[in-house]
Amino acid sequence: MVRKNEDFLIVDISIDKDELVKLYDGRARFIHATARDGRSVRFPANIMNKFILHDGIQGSFKVTFDSDHKFKNVIRL
Repeated sequence: MVRKNEDFLIVDISIDKDELVKLYDGRARFIHATARDGRSVRFPANIMNKFILHDGIQGSFKVTFDSDHKFKNVIRL
């Protein structure tokens, strides 16, 4: 359940293992994506660390943030 002072975006992410190297070596610190509702979003790449598999990051995710647009949580859908 999302509280009144929180908002969320649903994003579909597909990052292959070669692109993940950029995250590990510091060349990429943010993930840029387009939410399903058309909004453009940029968030710290490290929030996706728990979803990294040997072939990259794949899937749909719910990214929750507060009224100041600060990251709160991310879950795989």
